[in-house]
Amino acid sequence: QTMRKNSKQVTWGGRFEEKPSELMMQIGESVSFDYQLASYDIAVSRAHASMLSEVGLIEASECDAILEGLQAIAQKIEQGVFEWDPQLEDVHMNIEQALTALVPEASKLHTARSRNDQVATDMRLWFKDASVSLIADLESMVLSCLQLAEANSSVVIPGYTHLQRAQPVPLAHHLLAYVEMFLRDMQRFSQVWDSANVCPLGSGAIAGTTLPIDRLFVAKQLGFVDEKGDPIVTQNSMDAVSDRDLFIDFANACATVGLHLSRLSEDCILWCSAEFAFAQLPEAFTTGSSLMPQKKNPDGFELIRGKSARLIGNTQSLCTLVKGLPLTYNRDLQEDKTPVFDSFQELSLMLRVAAETLSGMQMNEARCQASVADPLLLATDVVDYLVLKGVAFREAHHIVGSLVKLSETSGVPLNELPLSEVQSIDSRIDADWTSVFSLEKALKARNQIGMPSLEQIRSQIETLKARFSSDH
Repeated sequence: QTMRKNSKQVTWGGRFEEKPSELMMQIGESVSFDYQLASYDIAVSRAHASMLSEVGLIEASECDAILEGLQAIAQKIEQGVFEWDPQLEDVHMNIEQALTALVPEASKLHTARSRNDQVATDMRLWFKDASVSLIADLESMVLSCLQLAEANSSVVIPGYTHLQRAQPVPLAHHLLAYVEMFLRDMQRFSQVWDSANVCPLGSGAIAGTTLPIDRLFVAKQLGFVDEKGDPIVTQNSMDAVSDRDLFIDFANACATVGLHLSRLSEDCILWCSAEFAFAQLPEAFTTGSSLMPQKKNPDGFELIRGKSARLIGNTQSLCTLVKGLPLTYNRDLQEDKTPVFDSFQELSLMLRVAAETLSGMQMNEARCQASVADPLLLATDVVDYLVLKGVAFREAHHIVGSLVKLSETSGVPLNELPLSEVQSIDSRIDADWTSVFSLEKALKARNQIGMPSLEQIRSQIETLKARFSSDH
């Protein structure tokens, strides 16, 4: 048997006589998407080379040559002149082959590691950076909500349940509801970062290595450390190379943000319809119709609403991918990267579009004011009026329901019903009952924590603004 004289000889090809078919090369390559891990792969190789030198598995001069070679390749990649070869399968082998051609000493770089623990480490570094990036995008989203809320502090709109008018709420209170969602989303990505902050390098392909490596050294070099600066490493080599919980957690966090953005988009789409006419979207994030010249379509928000389904699909893909796999590594797991890369890229775009669109949205205060003039929005306040007179809530609810029915059948607004007819339903209602129908009074009375009084809203906005200005 002779070795094939082929510069593209795969690293695992020693026991094979036949080369992979072209179709096998096509289905097996991943460099078309995992090239995105290049900077992390080089960082991991730098740390690994330094560790091999530290424990005496390579000479210091060999380590220096490897580090210089890695730097040269990193520069080529940054400059966009590095040639990626699909025949070398993945980002790791592309970099390793180029490095070995440049620095012969690099043939020792793969000592005591496998592509399994190598890619697991690359991805954990990627997840840490991706989480930080999305947290920053979420901060921008929160600030856009706060700016819109502050700029429209006097705007009150109907709040809805079942898409039916329910009670009046300031626009700011409505926007702060989404801020609460985005704050939870930031916490989710913070938890993903914490979960990613564990170094799997040294786990090998499945059972580690017999060579005298120093896992803690590598972890510290790569920044896998706790608050005290102590290194954190995985505790089971089999789990370290086959675990995909982190992928699912990240994709699920992205999908949850997508759900929140989709709900916000739907609210804004409704508000900007002619039927609601509460708001106008900026032209920069709307499109027209190829047929109807009058159209101003909310395509930005509609695309966000659509892309949220894509994020959910990515989570489902990962769950389905992993559910039937035995320990440890199986080639199926190569398909774990495209869903998370896609979720990251799409969500980042969605957040930036949503933030910019909100920044340019204009509220129609007159239309909002006309909508909240409906006295039925304060029907529950009439119930509370009766409760304060000692009427049991259930009874009061029934009484006001009868008043609403009277208003509907007579065609007279609730707050304009004659006192005699009102008292015929319940004599405990006094002439002052119409004082309830004051929007200002209704909001002012809702001054407990989490309620929509202007005082509570101002306090929330100031607290959030101070938090995010200090973060920067």
